[in-house]
Amino acid sequence: MNVRGRVLSAAVGAGTLAVALAACSLSPQPTVARLPPAAGASAAPTVNVPAPSVVPAAPSSVPSATDDAGSTDDAGTTDDDAVTCADGAPTSISGSEQTVRVTGSCAQLSVSGSAMTVDATTAQIGTLAIAGDRVRVDAASITALSVQGNDGVITSAGAIERVDLSGDRTQVTAAGAISSVAIRGQNNGVRAGGGIGDSTIEGRDNQVG
Repeated sequence: MNVRGRVLSAAVGAGTLAVALAACSLSPQPTVARLPPAAGASAAPTVNVPAPSVVPAAPSSVPSATDDAGSTDDAGTTDDDAVTCADGAPTSISGSEQTVRVTGSCAQLSVSGSAMTVDATTAQIGTLAIAGDRVRVDAASITALSVQGNDGVITSAGAIERVDLSGDRTQVTAAGAISSVAIRGQNNGVRAGGGIGDSTIEGRDNQVG
């Protein structure tokens, strides 16, 4: 090949290469758009977890205990009242379904009411006057006894000079002697460990001995 032929071949080759490069530059290329992250956005989403709420329990109401001020009966008196006799002064007791403790030396003791119990086992009684039903008296000593009522019980740890009963079903007992007895009523009983002196009885089914 001569010089002209080589020049022509080189020119043709260069033209072919230029056409190929132009074709490559004209073919469409994919476009990738990269957007910046939005303002204030973080790479990982944030999950807000609410804090557990604590509600304090209301304190329970506890009723306060009430102390008993003392046992009383329906009449407002205590179950066991105490009476002290003053020397030479008369003393009176009245009530219903009540127990009374008597101490001291009683010149005169009057008991009235119903279902009364008198504990005078440490008392010395001059004159004991009872008016009412179901009255019980226990005494250390009784000088004179007068009863107007029914179903009474009277005891003396000593002697009794005089007993006067008006009513039914009353029992009198003395550890010592009873000097005189007068009864008006029914089903009464008088007993004396030291014997009984004079007795006047009106009524039936009375026992004296």
